[in-house]
Amino acid sequence: MSGKRKEIPVFDEALIETHCHLDYLQQDTTEVILDQARQRGVERFITIAVAPENLDTVRQLAARHGDVYCTQGVHPHEASLYSSAVGQRIRAGAADPKVVAIGEIGLDYHYDNSPREQQRQAFAEQLEIALALDLPIVVHTRDADDDTMAIFREFSGRGLRGVIHSFTSSLQLAEFCLEEGFHLGFNGIITFNRAENVREVLAATPLDRILLETDAPFLTPVPFRGKENAPFYLPLVAQKVAEVKGSNPEDVIRQTTGNARDLFFQRSVT
Repeated sequence: MSGKRKEIPVFDEALIETHCHLDYLQQDTTEVILDQARQRGVERFITIAVAPENLDTVRQLAARHGDVYCTQGVHPHEASLYSSAVGQRIRAGAADPKVVAIGEIGLDYHYDNSPREQQRQAFAEQLEIALALDLPIVVHTRDADDDTMAIFREFSGRGLRGVIHSFTSSLQLAEFCLEEGFHLGFNGIITFNRAENVREVLAATPLDRILLETDAPFLTPVPFRGKENAPFYLPLVAQKVAEVKGSNPEDVIRQTTGNARDLFFQRSVT
């Protein structure tokens, strides 16, 4: 009984891992982890930059693996490290064809690891970079709904596109972001007992605006809480999305994989 409860399902449709941090994983080797995910149907991986120190690291990971892609950007936790010189590094790095987005960028007022004004400035400047390069954005926002909406309003109508990853904010912010044309990313949080608010947002989000992610090594889904998260748990996220949406996993995966391809891989070799 317990063995069955802890199985990771394998579906016929191919998945895309839209948000993970491969350079943060501690278990095994990157190749072992990627192989385990491939065996469970994950066809592509996007590993995310978060700070000046790993802008090159994620590009190197993508260069070593044909199915790994990456982003360039500075997370709000590291906004105090952002500068015009870092912005130039992001622009230069984004010329790499394996770079599919600008991110992880945004606002985090929960931890306030960087001063809020610096967060807002770094966020806005990186949005300008995304627009200049015609790349989608990967956004982190936590306890900062009002300022996130205010900044997006300043850019409204200019063609921003992207995903609000690991969505845990209010239904109001979700509705605003959907109206602005963004996707919402969901991960193992939707399996947590106390995440009914996130499941309510998921239920209200059209399937053609949903992306699947793990945010590995963080936010491991039930029933593997306590273990390090990894991309090979992505089928569990798809399974839970299907349950919440009253759909079947294959339909969810087919649509969300199409969403990810359309958003991130228009300029990549397919």
